[in-house]
Amino acid sequence: MKSRHLLPLAVLLPLLLAPGMGVGAKAKADKLPPIWGYGVKSCTTFLAAADGRAAGDALQDLEFQRYEDWLTGFITGLNLAMGKDVLVGADINGALKRIHAYCQGHGKEDVFTATMDLVRMLGRLK
Repeated sequence: MKSRHLLPLAVLLPLLLAPGMGVGAKAKADKLPPIWGYGVKSCTTFLAAADGRAAGDALQDLEFQRYEDWLTGFITGLNLAMGKDVLVGADINGALKRIHAYCQGHGKEDVFTATMDLVRMLGRLK
């Protein structure tokens, strides 16, 4: 029963891991299912939450926690679907720092695209 539920992910994940297949490319292709949650938020909003958290803003701290929760769930799903640690030993805090760095140079991108860039990069390091 479990493997039947993983089959769609096994088919979908290679498409998600392919270069250039961020949310914007997905919408243009119109062949992939929608992506939900904080992954579709822009890097600019992610950076605002991260900067607000660093400045001690309690509301931005809560907002940043939502990004962390989304990332944790997304990475857990990828790990289960792929049958391996897609962060290759890195932790969620390290992943959030890398996503932050990516977003600083790609404000118009979304958090999903930043996350997939990280997963692709770490996959090449093996």
